[in-house]
Amino acid sequence: MADGARPAGAASMRRVADDPGRLDLVGAPEGFDALVMADLVRARKGLSLFVARDGTRLSAFVDAFRFFGQGIEVLSFPAWDCLPYDRVGPSAGASAQRMATLSRLAAGLDATPRLLVTTVPGLLQRVPPRTSVQDAGYSARPGNQVEIADLERYFAINGYSRASTVSEKGEFAIRGGVIDVFPPGGEEPVRLDLFGDTLESIRAFDPETQRSTRQLKEVSLLPVSEALLDKAAVSRFRTGYLETFGAPGDDPLYATISAGGRRAGMEHYLSLFYPDLATLFDYLPDDTAIALDHLAKEARDERMAMIADAYDARANTERRANYHPLEPARLYLDAAEWDNALKVRATRRFSAFNEVEGEVVIDMGARAGRSFSAERKLDSVNLFEATVDHANKLSAAGKRVLFASWSDGSSDRLMHMLADHGLKSLPLAAYWDAARAADPKKPQRVVLPLDAGFETDSLAVISETDILGDRLARPRKRRRAANFLAEASALTPGDLVVHIDHGIARYEGLKTLEVQGAPHDTLELQYGGEAKLYLPVENIDLLTRYGADNEGVQLDRLGGAAWQARKAKAKERLREMADGLIRIAAERATKLSDPVEPPRRLAKLWLRSR
Repeated sequence: MADGARPAGAASMRRVADDPGRLDLVGAPEGFDALVMADLVRARKGLSLFVARDGTRLSAFVDAFRFFGQGIEVLSFPAWDCLPYDRVGPSAGASAQRMATLSRLAAGLDATPRLLVTTVPGLLQRVPPRTSVQDAGYSARPGNQVEIADLERYFAINGYSRASTVSEKGEFAIRGGVIDVFPPGGEEPVRLDLFGDTLESIRAFDPETQRSTRQLKEVSLLPVSEALLDKAAVSRFRTGYLETFGAPGDDPLYATISAGGRRAGMEHYLSLFYPDLATLFDYLPDDTAIALDHLAKEARDERMAMIADAYDARANTERRANYHPLEPARLYLDAAEWDNALKVRATRRFSAFNEVEGEVVIDMGARAGRSFSAERKLDSVNLFEATVDHANKLSAAGKRVLFASWSDGSSDRLMHMLADHGLKSLPLAAYWDAARAADPKKPQRVVLPLDAGFETDSLAVISETDILGDRLARPRKRRRAANFLAEASALTPGDLVVHIDHGIARYEGLKTLEVQGAPHDTLELQYGGEAKLYLPVENIDLLTRYGADNEGVQLDRLGGAAWQARKAKAKERLREMADGLIRIAAERATKLSDPVEPPRRLAKLWLRSR
């Protein structure tokens, strides 16, 4: 293990890397586990897998791992960003990322050290079979014969969406002999220039400016959706639907897919599109080491309880609404499958607690760092003087001291605060190898997003939250003005949209109005009764695309009561669903000796997804 991080010794770290069975790595608090994983990945070669309890924890782990494992490739396999048995499916971005990673795994990986990261929900979800993913790629080089009709067919089968201007992964646009597409596994969109049916050139371009950036020798496309809609898949869906649910009646899902179209939420019927589904385990090389977050088992049990309750709610209360849920076993792993898949692989379970060392337990020797919460509460104590005094004592004890902040800006501000109280000249180390190469007697600054620091026999990481109780700078989700126009350009005049306050309208295009003597870009929306609304582009988040068939849709009237009545009716229906969900979960909890997800919290999660 790296300097200052292996109190268990080199022999123990060798065992951590090479043991083919299960090991419990105790004394490994969050943040420090990323350092252990970086050493583990380098020592084992090939692919390793880390499973976080949820998306928030995964993001924090990846940020820490990139600091400690600088130069190691990280592959991400996110979970669906929707609830089980939801009426909407995963977003195009999440699906594209999942399919890009599955395609990489299906193609095979060399012995280069790599880390695959996912969450407990992501690992529980069944996925398309490996052969289907392998066969779903498309590639072309300049000089190849390319039929536009064949490409359009490929885009339709594999879940790409048509756009007037390509700016997001999974979008495509066709303008004569020019085809723009944003591959799910690429960092930027590409432009295919055809002369007749011959591909003359392939160029990458900037999605904001739409200007070409470089020439490419090849384009490789991957599926965007996990539900691939070729003729065989549609036929399997129709057969499987009839066998599972019987006559479809007026179910719009069955009608849409039978016609070769896509419908929101169709991914929740994934097993009907394939002869058999696979799991992420089936894509992993046999020698893959799997490391689990210290709360992974608890997260697994909670997720399984949520899946069961969501299924019960749909099965018992919504069949009359044409929602026919598949049994959980057809879409998710159960506890036995999870345990059996882990049992045959090298598995590492992290724990922050110092458990008694035994046959399968290795104490990694780290512990939570000091929190200055007591000093923050005392007016008589100077917080930063206490911090400097503690850092000096750590350095005198022979420990390398790192002050970890969430951003460069907050690191600079922390440096000035500490300098005012005697700790001057704190250099910034860009990554772990640089910090380790510096003088161990001199404290350093690092950009390492940790909620809490940690200590070993020779390393002490003090986070800004240890000192201040909160971050000096929190990342803000800001969208640049240019992005507003990029989002607006994804709409095509004539598209139906829904304004959160005013209801269904027809988008007529961008229009520049003069507001207080200055030009301002707006979206022109046509409502019933020839009324128009000009929505500033920075408020585009108030709009969503109308998700159903546009034919025969009546536009709402500005200021009318119809839209508000429909919203009120939908809310009432959600309340009824929540009541049913609470009742089912309560009945289920009374049958278990160890109650799981509290019913009211589950109902709130269900409502929040609507």
